[in-house]
Amino acid sequence: MMRIFVWICVVALLSGPVFGQSAASPSFDVADVHVSAKSNNPNMRGGALRGDRYELRNATMVDLIRTAYSVDADKVLGGPNWLELDRFDVIAKAPASTSAATVKQMLQSLLADRFKLVVHQDTRALAAYSLTVGSGKAKLKETAGGNTGCQGQPQNEPGGAPLQIVACRNMTMAALAEQLPRMAGAYIQNPVVDNTGLKESWDFDIKWTPRAALALAGGDGITIFDALDKQLGLKLELQKIPASTFIVDSVNRNPSDNPPGVAAIFPPPPPPEFEVVDIKPSAPGAPGPMARVLPTGQVNASGMPLRQLINLAWNINSEDLIDAPKWTDTAKFDIVGKAFSNPADAQQIDIEILQQMLRALLADRFKMKTHFEDRPISGYTLMVATPKLTKADPSSRTRCQEGPVAGARDPRNSAPILARLITCQNMTMAQFAERLPQLAAGYVRTPVADATGLEGGWDFSVNFSPIGLFQGGGAGRGGDAGPAGPPAGGALSASEPNGAISLPEALNRQLGLKLEMQKRPMSVLVIDHIEEKPTEN
Repeated sequence: MMRIFVWICVVALLSGPVFGQSAASPSFDVADVHVSAKSNNPNMRGGALRGDRYELRNATMVDLIRTAYSVDADKVLGGPNWLELDRFDVIAKAPASTSAATVKQMLQSLLADRFKLVVHQDTRALAAYSLTVGSGKAKLKETAGGNTGCQGQPQNEPGGAPLQIVACRNMTMAALAEQLPRMAGAYIQNPVVDNTGLKESWDFDIKWTPRAALALAGGDGITIFDALDKQLGLKLELQKIPASTFIVDSVNRNPSDNPPGVAAIFPPPPPPEFEVVDIKPSAPGAPGPMARVLPTGQVNASGMPLRQLINLAWNINSEDLIDAPKWTDTAKFDIVGKAFSNPADAQQIDIEILQQMLRALLADRFKMKTHFEDRPISGYTLMVATPKLTKADPSSRTRCQEGPVAGARDPRNSAPILARLITCQNMTMAQFAERLPQLAAGYVRTPVADATGLEGGWDFSVNFSPIGLFQGGGAGRGGDAGPAGPPAGGALSASEPNGAISLPEALNRQLGLKLEMQKRPMSVLVIDHIEEKPTEN
């Protein structure tokens, strides 16, 4: 008996804690959990308790786990292949005084109850950047005190190569390591670990060239890696570093049924509208277009053509807009509106809420009336030539991301002209076609039809140039819907003299796939009525 007891203790010491439902864990009063509606926005929204209502929308299971357990998404390992594919909405009630930490515990209980989620912690070697001091001394200035943080700065050299400029004050190296993936995400897709040994706080500035502009900058360009080295005396090196991870042991794909009457508990909220709004024609020659949401919840827009406001309100391109008067291209307006009374709401902006507010504004002030209908429009179809794809492990995660596989060499570092890299894992061609408008904005601005006939999941990557490196701009819709798009067979099919390779050409060369323009019925926004002058403020 003693031997069995000792063996159980050893197993308990070697295993990480297992997280499932606990009778002592706090839980929401009631919750509505359902599959999310289709959305053009690929990001999770929400995550804060507002009054007694908590909402998470368009969240993958990885999103739900990272939110509930305060863990980075790349540290959620294991589990079935759909963890980053399926999306869910969670709407729940909790006392308005509930702390953020307790809300997370409530979400943990919900996941265990409704999805039967079981996870445990473990230590795994993951790809991460090690931040160290270079061969010399760090080029940092001891802090003068004050507020802690990094702020973007305007570029002071007009006409020069584009630069990202950030001023950091009263910052530790640990805080810098945490912020670097957010500051320079196009370069740094992996976590950064502080191994500088510097414990003090510092004041410093850093400037680098955005990855998409590196080829255009030529000899004046500087990567974030070189900027850290030359300007601060710091180095970033990709290594395998032990990290605390969450392992998904089991989870159900379908949540359990909602309690009876949940629809009455969570009725749809009223359509959002600006609380106060002032709209007027822009002054002749005024700069723009420009739009931003201030931390106070105020929305400022200036020099915005009415057509662009319509595009923003419905998240469409000009090619998707039918029967819009020509003057909507040239009539420009300034808007000042109060979108949120609570500044906390402005900290987590839901773009779809702002779009609904803008639609209500256009309907009210411009007497705009619209409807959607299907019309035969030219759009891309994904076809197969000679496929160069690797069959995927069916159990691996289904995902597509910008950048290389974790820990792999990034080909963009040696070929800046090919600044875009899409890496997909266990992805069907139908799923890839559906995601192309999000993955390749500028090139593909409308839904893509899959006509490859290829079944099952595939592993692949495609490396190409940003659309801005080509003369003539993007490839989108042509034909009846608006400005001329690419001809049949796809625009931008040949390399540019500067070495740029378009998405259609890269798909063909690297994957044996083709993007071809074909006409088919697609949904477009039709303007039935709109007035040229807004009603009085």
